[in-house]
Order: sequence, then structure tokens, then C-alpha cells
Amino acid sequence: MASTLNATTLLAVPLAPLAGSLIAGIFGTTFGGNRIGRGLSHTFTILGVFIAFVISAMTLKAVALDGARFNETIYEWMVIGGLKMEVGFLVDGLTAMMMCVVTFVSLMVHIYTIGYMADDDGYNRFFAYISLFTFSMLMLVMSNNFLQLFFGWEAVGVVSYLLIGFWYTRPTAVFANLKAFLVNRVGDFGFILGIGLIMAYAGTLSYSEAFAKSGELAKLAFPGTDWMLITVICICLFIGAMGKSAQFPLHVWLPDSMEGPTPISALIHAATMVTAGIFMVARMSPLFELSDTALSFVMVIGAITALFMGFLGIVQNDIKRVVAYSTLSQLGYMTVALGASAYSVAVFHLMTHAFFKALLFLAAGSVIIGMHHNQDIRWMGNVRKYMPVTYWTSLVGSLALIGTPLFAGFYSKDSIIEAVHFSTLPGHGFAYFAVTVGVFVTAFYSFRMFFLVFHGKERFDQNPDAHHDDHGHDDHHDHEPHESPWVVTAPLILLAIPSVLAGFLFIHGMLFSDFMKDAIFVNAEAHKGMEKLAEEFHGPLQMALHGLTTLPFWLALAGVVAAWYMYLKNPALPAAVKQRFGWLYTILDNKYYFDWFNENVLARAARGIGMGLWKGGDQAVIDGAAVNGSARLVSWFAGVIRWVQTGYLFHYAFAMIIGVFVLMTWFVWLHR
Repeated sequence: MASTLNATTLLAVPLAPLAGSLIAGIFGTTFGGNRIGRGLSHTFTILGVFIAFVISAMTLKAVALDGARFNETIYEWMVIGGLKMEVGFLVDGLTAMMMCVVTFVSLMVHIYTIGYMADDDGYNRFFAYISLFTFSMLMLVMSNNFLQLFFGWEAVGVVSYLLIGFWYTRPTAVFANLKAFLVNRVGDFGFILGIGLIMAYAGTLSYSEAFAKSGELAKLAFPGTDWMLITVICICLFIGAMGKSAQFPLHVWLPDSMEGPTPISALIHAATMVTAGIFMVARMSPLFELSDTALSFVMVIGAITALFMGFLGIVQNDIKRVVAYSTLSQLGYMTVALGASAYSVAVFHLMTHAFFKALLFLAAGSVIIGMHHNQDIRWMGNVRKYMPVTYWTSLVGSLALIGTPLFAGFYSKDSIIEAVHFSTLPGHGFAYFAVTVGVFVTAFYSFRMFFLVFHGKERFDQNPDAHHDDHGHDDHHDHEPHESPWVVTAPLILLAIPSVLAGFLFIHGMLFSDFMKDAIFVNAEAHKGMEKLAEEFHGPLQMALHGLTTLPFWLALAGVVAAWYMYLKNPALPAAVKQRFGWLYTILDNKYYFDWFNENVLARAARGIGMGLWKGGDQAVIDGAAVNGSARLVSWFAGVIRWVQTGYLFHYAFAMIIGVFVLMTWFVWLHR
């Protein structure tokens, strides 16, 4: 690819998955008459994502090596006054990296789905959905304006609704997708307010034009208050990120999204929907850098999410929910980095996390297949004997997740901890404590799951309940586990490679080169974290060796040892701890009662308000007073007036004389 990027070629990146989605969704389902079978459906969708990945990789090469950039309008939708509404692409280091991550992980998920969904009746429909999901995310990350950003933002929300509730005959799936949709609407309300404020005060929807006016926005106060306008804008935008990236307290939808099939859990939680908020804040760095208040808010919210959502992972027994709470915690780490003005570190962790988290989710799905759809880790054990490929790839993913030196997660997570340590913003002390303690918590719940699943005694024949099928069926097979087919294990191996190497290979380019120079802006005078990180960086190998002597490494090691001792060496200890601290277990098991509060307080209050507006506002005021009342008033007035209409001429003449007399009297009275 040349040093300049071609608009037509870039357009093929989102349109290729869209084309595959339309072919599978129309001609592969009853909607279009089932004209193509399963083979053609997955072939077209995989081909579309593969084309997008190849072009994305070529684009990344051109951006990284040749300095290529692109920022142009593709299509002008409408112009209202001076406000242009357009479809356009902005391709720089941040976009090129996101394009590659999204398309690569999506390609792995597509291939994996061939094996995982082989027995599902909605096979073609599922492929159509995940390709549409990929298109939506690509439109989001490639946008050069707020209108297209919002389109992609809402599109991933709509498709996630369809995917989480893919098995729509299951009440739990319907509840989960509705919950995800409603919680995200709360965040999106703040997001559109932020975009609206930018449009109102900057007079543009273009990123570059809005960023050029950011200095002017920073001088304005929000009308009627002492708040800085830029702070209000940034917090509103971040509320959108809190919904999409599942930050406290809008995190409640993400664990329940496990009701969807495992492949979409990997796609949503690794490379697409939940990373949209992180990407958006990084893209908006020229705005966030102007408000320390907003950055502190971001940092504290991220710290709460990183630590307290990690605690919940300790008490989960569903293999997918353990990984889901891990996602919540890691998203908190990324958000903390954003608050510390280490935007490039946040997106670096986004990239490494996408690889090892997709690996862990797909490995969990492989275990579910091998265990005949049992998802309860308490009834597994010694699975490594039967599923060696899944075992070793899961080990790689777990080591990357806990930040083992030389693995991908180490370089990004350790950089986050260091960046927070160097921050001087209010709240950085709590954030540093949270991300440091979170290292132990992550290691403990990760290897609790790993040891219970792959080591210890075989317990899969002792499950007192019928095995719960991820596809909504009951399966009473108690025979031995089996390794998954190659279409399932091949993506695991391909994801394991970057889970090991990505950090070592890309840390310098992502954090300490010019790769992100025109994508991310940091006020180095006020926020010196990245500058100090650069001073202490002496190469990836030296960083890994130094990491062996740091507190996070020993905390991670302590978490692994504690999990080994409690679940392999002395398995009676967890039950004793649970009994001794029953009150704490109850709090964690009920997820801090957020769901209870939402369902019993917020939902009931919303229902009460809705009923009041319906009965009091709609029925009484609008229907009763405004509509029916006005009709009755007109009817009454007409009934009175008709008595005046006698048909006699002298009556009308007399009324005219009286009218003239009243007008003359009123006129004289006004001018006396």
C-alpha cells in the first residue's frame, strides 16, 4: 500500500462484512427463502471478515512504516445551515490498530463458530449477526465525525441486543438482552448530550474542527452554573463510555450477557462493544486533557470497577461468568489509564486484552463443548487429561491475564500501574491501591477457575443437577470429556500466539514512538505520567526482568499460590472460609445488591412514574382535558351560541348596535 490511503479500499473494510451479513441474513434464512445452506453462509461471512482483516493489516503497515494518514469525507448526507452531516473515515495509528484487532478477533470467532454452533438451528442467522456486529464496530472506529460515531455506537448496541437474546425462547436470554439494552440507553443519553453540547458550542460534528476549537470551549462556563463547559462535555461523553464499557454503576448488564452463545461473548467482551468506550475516550483526548475534574472522575470510576468487580469473580461458579467479571475488572484498568492521561497505555491494554480475553472465552466454550455443555466449574476437574490443546491455550491466556512477565498482559498492565503511580490528579492514590490489589484478586480468581477445571479430581460424574446446555437443552451424558474439533482449537492456537508475543513486540511502538502522535494528545506540562514512563523504559526484555522484582509480580504469584492451596492442596478451606465469612459471601453472591436495587427501587420507581404519566398525564390531562375536554367545551359553547342564532333580522341589527356602543365606550375610556 502506498503512503497515501485509498478511499475505495478503506470503504471495503466495513462493507465486506456487511455484504457477508446481508447474504447470510437474507438468503440463508426463512426471510429470503433459505436459498443457501450453512456452508455458503459461513463461507461468505468469513470471506467478508477475512477481506476486511487483510486490508486492515495492509493499512496498519502503511500507517506504521510509511506514515500514511487519511481524513476525508466519503459521503455528504445533508447540510443544515453551516452544520455538515457526513460519512467519513479518519485513519491514523489508533484507528489502524483498532481495525486490525477487531477484524482479527472477529475472524477467529467466525471460524470458531463453525464448530461451536454446528448443532444450532439458528446457524445462518448467527453468522449474519456477528458479521453485522463487525461492520458496526468498524464504522465506529473508522469515523471522523460525531454523527458516524453515534451511528456505530448505537448499531453495536442494537446488534448486541440481538446476539445476547439469540436464544429468544429462553426467558433468561430475553431478560438479559433487555437489561443490556436499557442500561446502555442510560449511558447513551449522556453520550448524546455530550455530542449535542459540542455541536451547539463548536458548531461542527467533525473531530478535527471540534478539537481545533477545544481551547475556546475550555474558556466557557456551562450556562447558569460555575461549571466549566468542557468538564460537562467530557463527563457526558464518559457516561456513554460507562454504559458501553460497563463501568460502575452501569456494569450490571455485562455478566448477564453470558446468556448469549459463547462466540459472541468473546466478540462483545474482547474486541468490540465493551472496548468502544475506551476507544472513544482515547479519541477524545484533546477534550479530556482540558479538564482535570473529568480525568479524576474517569480514574476513580475505573478504580472502583477494577477492584470491586474483581472481587465478584472469586465467588462465580459458571465458567463464562468468571471470565465476564475478569472483563469488567480489566476494563476498569483501561479506564484508570485513561484518567491518568495514559491514553496510549489504555489502548495498548485494550489490544493485548482483546487477544487473551478472546482466547479465554473461546477456551471456556471449548470446555463447555468437551464437558457436554456443563458450565459449572465445581463439577469438572482433571480436564487437561482429555483436552490438552484447550488446557495449554487456557494456561497461556490465564498467564497473560494475570500479568506474567514476557506475556502480553504484563507489558500493558504493568504500564497502567506505573502510569497511575506517576499521576498527581485527585483520586490517584485510591486508583493505585485498587489496581495494585487487583493484581492479587485477578490471579486468585483466574487460577481458581483454572485449577478447578483442569486439575484435581474428576468431578464431572458427580453433578447432582442435569447438565445445563449452553444451547438451552438438557444433556444427561456423564461420559468423559473430549477435545474439541479443529475449527474450535485452531482459533485458540492462533489467539495464543499474540497473547504471548504482542506485548513484547509492540510496547515500544505503541507507547514510546510516533505511532500515536497525531491520534492522541497529552498535555505533557500538566500530566507527566507518559514522560516518566518513557524515562524508565529500557526495552521489553529489561522491563520483564525488572518485573520479576516488583510488587505486582509477587502479588500475582501470591494469588496463584493461594488458589492452588485452597482448591487443590486443602479443598476444605474454601468451605470453611465461606462459613466463617458468610455475610461477606452473601454480599458478593448478590453482586453488592445492585440488581436488587435496580429491580426493586429504580424499576418500580420508573414503573410508578410511567403509570402516573399514563393515567395522570395521558388519560387525565391529554385525553381527558385537552382532547375530550376541548371537545366538550366546544359542544357546550355551541349549545349556548345557537340560542343567539334566532334567524330574525332585527335581533342581528340590535346586536350590531350594542357591539358598536361597547367599542365606542371602550375607546373613549382608553383615551380619557
